[in-house]
Amino acid sequence: MKNKNILEVCLSPGLGGLEMFVASCYDAFSKYTSCKVVVAPETKLDKYLEIEDKYHIKRSKFFPFLPAWRLAKYIDKNDIEIVHFHWTRDMITVVLAKLFSKKKPKIVQSRHMGMTRFKDDLYHRYMYKNIDMIHAVTKRVEQELRKFIPEDVRPKIDMVYLGVEIPKVDEKKVEALQKKYNFKDDFVVGIIGRIEEGKGQHLLIEALDKLDKNVKALIVGDVMDDDYLSDLKDKVQEQNLNNRVVFSGFTKEVNEHMQLCDILVLATKNETFGLVIIEAMANKVAVIATNNGGPLEIIDDGVDGLLFDGGSDDLARKIDYLYRNMDMKNLFSHAGYEKIKESFFYKKQLEKLYKAIV
Repeated sequence: MKNKNILEVCLSPGLGGLEMFVASCYDAFSKYTSCKVVVAPETKLDKYLEIEDKYHIKRSKFFPFLPAWRLAKYIDKNDIEIVHFHWTRDMITVVLAKLFSKKKPKIVQSRHMGMTRFKDDLYHRYMYKNIDMIHAVTKRVEQELRKFIPEDVRPKIDMVYLGVEIPKVDEKKVEALQKKYNFKDDFVVGIIGRIEEGKGQHLLIEALDKLDKNVKALIVGDVMDDDYLSDLKDKVQEQNLNNRVVFSGFTKEVNEHMQLCDILVLATKNETFGLVIIEAMANKVAVIATNNGGPLEIIDDGVDGLLFDGGSDDLARKIDYLYRNMDMKNLFSHAGYEKIKESFFYKKQLEKLYKAIV
């Protein structure tokens, strides 16, 4: 089988699970073939990707023809045979680039979000008619794609879960962070993700007020909503939790921060997948997540983690249960780690995706 040149495209301004997966694909696919990346300039992903095979295109919401033309030129110049995009808003840019390109590359989308309405309008019919394959990150996303994209224009759909590596942790950095955050013999509950209401950091703060004073919260992530962060800090002040809540801000040392935690919480109301869950499992950290969306396909409740109903009262009960049952917490940590090796191992999952794409 001939190795085909691949281009990863993501013009998103954020840096969450979707954008991090772009970096994972580049890292994995580069081992098989020539792989390049297109990002928007000065975005968080642009700054995160310290690589040479990177090209800048600025997205235009109202005039997509210019960035599409530039992308087409880049495709032809670099003999790109497969364009793999991730952010749904990049669809029009990528499809137009295919039409402008002499190369007419295969178009593949990784669908990281669910679909909630029928896509039978002229715009979506035209877009999907020009996409060759969609990679669904969960079984639920796959079902929604089959339900809402008309069969006569529906691209080929393959479901491949995201994967993670077993991390190499810098123990010295972990020790330094423990001192920095003044975590001694405390029971630490972490939540890692963009600071915005949808990620549910407020639920952890509300739950913390109902828990033993030895339980502390570590909130890690880039600030997407300054007003929400201000509200969180006001809530911490009002509940007299200043000595029990740490806001770390954005960090590239995600694994080292996870190593500080006894539990990792995912509190998003409806997370499509939940990459942070499998990252925590790979770090041998017990997980608690909302009982909706992606977590239902990752966690076997009561076997390798816990699910909660999305409210702070139930979250507090689940945290308290593991706080008072360390043997169960350790059992979940071990079971989650074994599940990663079996079902969500980075190399295995990216290999599956590569074979599906080419």
